[in-house]
Amino acid sequence: MRILIAEDDEALAKFVRQGLESEHYTVDVFPDGERASAAACQSDYDLVILDLNLPKLDGVSVLRQLRLQKPSLPVLVLTQRTRVEDRVLCLDTGADDYLPKPFSFGELSARIRALVRRSHLPSESVLTIGDLKLDRVERKVERAGRRVDLTAKEFCLLEYLMRNAGRKVTRSMIIEHVWNLTFDTTPNVVDVYINYMDEVHSLVHAIYRT
Repeated sequence: MRILIAEDDEALAKFVRQGLESEHYTVDVFPDGERASAAACQSDYDLVILDLNLPKLDGVSVLRQLRLQKPSLPVLVLTQRTRVEDRVLCLDTGADDYLPKPFSFGELSARIRALVRRSHLPSESVLTIGDLKLDRVERKVERAGRRVDLTAKEFCLLEYLMRNAGRKVTRSMIIEHVWNLTFDTTPNVVDVYINYMDEVHSLVHAIYRT
């Protein structure tokens, strides 16, 4: 699952990013509103965490653009603004949730899970292929009823492959969606990564045998 963070506070963005990556999310951070809006509209994200006090384009303007381009994309506003008027404005503009700073990361994580549950149909939140099951909300993988522990990047790679099972998936597609890089800069990273990870290597073969 891929999350976009629009936050110009570098230390805070790093803290949130590391916390979310430890929970197996793929995270992209953009420090200004223009870049965040362009990325959110052009790429596939499951959720946006949006600060309001952004340079170049403020958070409310970003929110308006997102609602025109991606009306169903969940947006969680994370901001220092605590006035009722600000909360009302954001919620009326299309925000799905509003969390003031300072905040507990545990609460942020719980709110993200709640938004993801509401935004995905049951059939989309749990991916199943044969005896392999991946829960996108709880961030868990099981094979034949046995829990499989994966790193954040391994989880994202497996999720992408399961979501696209039965389709032709190229190395460049995987690099773009999982690593957020261009194919030319890392020509064999997918092969190296899958072969290096014994557990994922086995799971990937299970997908394509089914």
